[in-house]
Amino acid sequence: MTPVAKELLERIRREGSINGPVVKVDRFLNHMVDPLLIDRLAVELVGRFTERRIDKIITAESSGIMVAQAMARLLGIPFVYAKKKRPLTMTEFFTASSYSFTKQESTNLFVSREVLLPGERLLFADDFFAVGSTYMAIAQIIEQAGGILVGGAVIINKSDRRDIESILTLDDLAS
Repeated sequence: MTPVAKELLERIRREGSINGPVVKVDRFLNHMVDPLLIDRLAVELVGRFTERRIDKIITAESSGIMVAQAMARLLGIPFVYAKKKRPLTMTEFFTASSYSFTKQESTNLFVSREVLLPGERLLFADDFFAVGSTYMAIAQIIEQAGGILVGGAVIINKSDRRDIESILTLDDLAS
């Protein structure tokens, strides 16, 4: 386990909670945010993709924005977040549906055609990977745009998938 993974695990145990697949991190990750911790997590995640060309980071509104922005800043590239509500100014868009494990509801995600271009290589970033619904919706949006999904990077992977890069997994949380 890396030093930042140990730090995150200690922080979860001290300031959050783990109740089966529900990991509460409201005091430092996804409600009140510790930007210095986010920066350390971003360094760890970006380091796992140094061999891949990435044009943009992509995430979904709203909890993934902090880590996506930190990763994009480190890489010197833009990040895009899929919106949960389509503004009137977004007349041409890509869309897909995502189910939120935490909120227990489906949401349509929207990305303007202006911000995703054919052939772009995109890295998905988020705070959690649970059942993969957001990841699949983002993959559909990237496919609609003619882009290439180069991988996924999340802070905590709560699934059995090991092709998603993460700082911690449920196995780590159970130890």
